[in-house]
Amino acid sequence: MSPLAAQPTRRVAVLGGARVPFARSDGPYATAANQEMLTAALNGLVERYGLQEPGAVGEFVAGAVLKHSRDFNLARETVLGSALDPRTPAYDIQQACGTGLQAVIAAANKIALGQTESAIAGGADTASDAPLGVNDRLRRILLEARRAKSAGGRLKALAKIRPGHLVPDIPRNAEPRTGLSMGEHAAVTARAWGISREEQDALAATSHQRLAAAYERGLFQDLVVPFRGLARDQNLRPGSTVEKLAALKPVFGLDAPGPTMTAGNSTPLTDGAATVLLASEEWAEARGVEPLAYLTAYETAAVDFAGGDVAGGEDGLLMAPAYAVPRMLERAGLGIGDFDLVEIHEAFASQVLATLAAWEKRGLEPLDRARLNVAGSSLATGHPFAATGARIVATLATLLAEREGPGRGLISVCAAGGQGVTAILERR
Repeated sequence: MSPLAAQPTRRVAVLGGARVPFARSDGPYATAANQEMLTAALNGLVERYGLQEPGAVGEFVAGAVLKHSRDFNLARETVLGSALDPRTPAYDIQQACGTGLQAVIAAANKIALGQTESAIAGGADTASDAPLGVNDRLRRILLEARRAKSAGGRLKALAKIRPGHLVPDIPRNAEPRTGLSMGEHAAVTARAWGISREEQDALAATSHQRLAAAYERGLFQDLVVPFRGLARDQNLRPGSTVEKLAALKPVFGLDAPGPTMTAGNSTPLTDGAATVLLASEEWAEARGVEPLAYLTAYETAAVDFAGGDVAGGEDGLLMAPAYAVPRMLERAGLGIGDFDLVEIHEAFASQVLATLAAWEKRGLEPLDRARLNVAGSSLATGHPFAATGARIVATLATLLAEREGPGRGLISVCAAGGQGVTAILERR
């Protein structure tokens, strides 16, 4: 056994989080770049925990899904523009909607191995400021002109440009392997699992109602940093009801009879950023910070959504957590009943319900819905892709600490590309 393999690992504490309120795309944050939002979230965390002094934090890891070329070093540039020590190392990470949670895992691994004492993880995304690419035909002509050896050669290449080449390549919310949007993929899964419209609307309404109640009782007082005139998530509809949602027309799955997915039971395009502070127990104790919870296990998985059992529901685009969670629980010797709280990222209400059904099919006991997303989730908050994982970790840790006694929470995040990232938080 190598010396590294023989090293004992340390417990990783979740100490707190900070995020900006999430906003609908093309709204209050329409001109806010990823770096600006992520810096605001990071500064909120730095200010709350007094992390301004040199060497306070060992590392910053974060990412974004929709990135401009200027975001190539997003995490490091965010550090340089923040109140954190500019000598703090930083790097980017990206795993679609699992980015925020994967950033937490990457930071936690270094803490567990003793390679650093503390780290901040997070993510940001803006659907409003999405990059527009140069038309690929124009790009090829410009490259040809650059490679030309003479002025005449350059002019000959540039003469090929036509008006149609000036139309930019606009980002599409579609999977390259299938051409289908995430919503269309979710509609296929909803049909395969027989998820009803009524179930979806009920879950969506509950998400809004629970998020509103959480704000009212002050759950987010230390988690949300006001930004650009917002103090709470803009997508939140406190008065949301099943009756109101039932009036909305379906927007996905219109190519088949009985479509069930609407704008109300699907997450909107969203802008926002979130961060989480992680540390060793020794670091937390030295600074007098009480851990909210501990990150004790994590698991990732992927499905063959392009060629697997998609019609049967097993390998739908957003179904990887159906594999990751049972595998993680078996490794940890736990069942669903061992969790006080369960956080499932609500990309779509149908996807949450299909995941619950798949867990049962794979031998897990039915989940008590009173334990599911007790402070609301993505249907109510919105979903800035790379920020969601960090939001969920900080919220769940706060909820566990609120209970005062021992507790255990499960996190399940689905992601584009047929992937899933899952984790367990515990408070002992």
